[in-house]
Amino acid sequence: MNPPSVETRSAAKSESAQLLKAAHRLTADLMQPRPLVYWADLLASTVIGYGSVAAAVAAGLPVPVRVLAGIVAVLALYRAILFIHELTHVRLSTLPGFWTGWNLLVGIPLLVPSFFYEGVHTLHHAKTHYGTIRDPEYLPLAHDRPLSLVAFTVASLTFPLLLIARSLVLVPLAAVIPPLRRLMVERLSALVINPAFRRPELTPTLARRWLVLDAAASLYAWTVAALVLTGAISWSSALIVLAIAAGIALINQFRTLFAHHWENEGEEMDAVEQLMDTVNVPPPAMLPMLWAPVGLRYHGLHHFLPGLPYHSLGEAHRRLVSALPADNAYHLTNSTGAGAVLARLLAHQARVAEEKRVRKTG
Repeated sequence: MNPPSVETRSAAKSESAQLLKAAHRLTADLMQPRPLVYWADLLASTVIGYGSVAAAVAAGLPVPVRVLAGIVAVLALYRAILFIHELTHVRLSTLPGFWTGWNLLVGIPLLVPSFFYEGVHTLHHAKTHYGTIRDPEYLPLAHDRPLSLVAFTVASLTFPLLLIARSLVLVPLAAVIPPLRRLMVERLSALVINPAFRRPELTPTLARRWLVLDAAASLYAWTVAALVLTGAISWSSALIVLAIAAGIALINQFRTLFAHHWENEGEEMDAVEQLMDTVNVPPPAMLPMLWAPVGLRYHGLHHFLPGLPYHSLGEAHRRLVSALPADNAYHLTNSTGAGAVLARLLAHQARVAEEKRVRKTG
């Protein structure tokens, strides 16, 4: 394929600038986070989530009730965890105490402190990183085989065990073995899907956060382990909690699979190209409220306007759909649901496989 001409690149850049200008104009009054919404949502999610965990491990309740409680726990705590995404985008000064509150309520107890996303996730949004080998959250899945999608999703079930091993074993060892500490920072302290990604050196502020939060999470993990080993917490309860954690990891990986079309092969992309490789699943689809909460059903819009707080994305989407012409690139990012996204992904994989077959047979 020939590289795009200077005129083509210039036209694409102009389209990106015009669309971005229109989007900012239409959503300028929606940029301010509302602390009451954030706190109410987080507190409700954690109260429902931990309350449901307690019901799921309660031996005196009927099994169907405990199973239902486990499902509610997965969905509620999954929603609570996803506020880690907001922490990386919203100015913390606009949400007093929220960073500390989230880490105390969610990050430390669930062994995913905020530094797992801080200083990493924003690279996924950088124009020079998105979709390239430098992107921590991108793989060219549309150029792989269907079996890779299954492996990608199922592999998430091991994530809770890896987090436990990290906090119980690796964090204490890293405190006394400097080379392991460097490995922890580069490879084992970020929520990424790109195995080639290496985390940059920590800034002094993030290094201090990393030390405090990792120590707190490790202490928490050892406390729980001691309670299990001494019988204060039963092994059956521990296994139920582990199953809930695996459910959270699985649904998050499911969401990740349908967040993008994964069609880029490593080239840098402009704002509109990134938008068209990213997915919105707006209403009337209902299930995305569960598997893509905290505004992530509007992932395409989020990539285009990452500064919008999650509670403004729905209104921003409605304004853009109403105001932009029918042939505008923004409309191409909207999908009817996970089924449509998967169908496109599989169709692209089939085309790639056919092209490879044709080239091979000559």
